Amino acid sequence: MPVLSSIGRNLKLRYFLANLAKDARILEIGSGNNWLGEYLRAHGWPNYVGLDLMPGADVVGDVREWKTLGLKAESFDAIFAFEVLEHVPCFQECFDLLKPGGLLMATSPVPHMDWLCQILEGLGLNQKRTSPHDYLIYFKDVPLFEPVDIKVVALFAQWGIFRKPIQTHSAS
Repeated sequence: MPVLSSIGRNLKLRYFLANLAKDARILEIGSGNNWLGEYLRAHGWPNYVGLDLMPGADVVGDVREWKTLGLKAESFDAIFAFEVLEHVPCFQECFDLLKPGGLLMATSPVPHMDWLCQILEGLGLNQKRTSPHDYLIYFKDVPLFEPVDIKVVALFAQWGIFRKPIQTHSAS
């Protein structure tokens, strides 16, 4: 595990889990090697589902096809998307899967600093990307959700907690 990725994992756990109820229904998009799921289950969060394109995840498939994967609308209290949103445009899917008031917790490179991520990857200090960063977005511009907290970490990473509005506005 690259040193910066290891440090980042520990900081993410403290930041994102600080106020997450133990009975929360959690979906992780891009669960990869399942490090987050293993941690959550071992520390009292039993209602975790990992979703990834690769076998080994609880649900194997693309989040954009959630309806065919057996996931239910508005069935999760929290969705984790660590280093996913720059690869897959899935804000609508996250919105659809979260209960009203549910939280989207995400990390992604700061768009204008992605070059630094590439250098750190090349030096072996940060986890290598698995696909191009074709969908970089500044977290201040995230659609559909209300920002709860957004911060920049180490100049090149952005971490955000976003809430699905409890009431959506309907056309009159």
